[in-house]
Amino acid sequence: MNFSNAKFLTSFGKLSQMPRSDRPEICFSGRSNVGKSTLINKVLNRKSIARVSSVPGKTVTINFFELDEIYLVDLPGYGYAKVSKGEKRGWGQLIGGYLADGERQLALVIQLIDMRHAPSKDDLMMLDYLIDNELPFVIVLTKADKLKKTEREARMAAFAQEIPYFEDITVIPFSAVTLEGVDELRAVIEDAAEDFEAYDEEYAEESEDIDESLENDGIDANGFLVPRRKE
Repeated sequence: MNFSNAKFLTSFGKLSQMPRSDRPEICFSGRSNVGKSTLINKVLNRKSIARVSSVPGKTVTINFFELDEIYLVDLPGYGYAKVSKGEKRGWGQLIGGYLADGERQLALVIQLIDMRHAPSKDDLMMLDYLIDNELPFVIVLTKADKLKKTEREARMAAFAQEIPYFEDITVIPFSAVTLEGVDELRAVIEDAAEDFEAYDEEYAEESEDIDESLENDGIDANGFLVPRRKE
């Protein structure tokens, strides 16, 4: 997969504008100011394919990028305090509507959290949503270069207490400065894209066997967390 060949396609401000999903999609989710656009630029080896907004929380669109035979989907940043209730509703409608659309071929959610801080209330709500709805996801801890070794160790220990299922989730520390995590994240994207269609077919044909597997270990065929089925 040639990440440098990715191209921006279009943005949607309303769910009704989005066409039906025609290929696997991998989406990026996270708070405003978590470094989502910067991360996308580094992963795609481009300076500004994803625009970094000068006003956090003001960009309320879902942005699609084409990468080989998949789409990378940049969800709006959430959780910025200095926006109106109407703008917050816009976040909720787009993010929640996209993730709840069972017709989308969603292969993976890449959930970004600032490594320097405990996950916010909004971060935990998003993680709970992903877990409750059994959506495969990984966590990327951004701004890893901002922490000293002892601070980093302390935060990782704290995350284990703060985030449900943390020990079972694929977690990737990331730095746009040192490029830590870039290759690992690219590999995760490639694996999710390559395995999605085969896994989807297998799930449809052998749903009973796969349901039993998920109940036992909570991990999908790609190694990403898919929490246990509800009773």
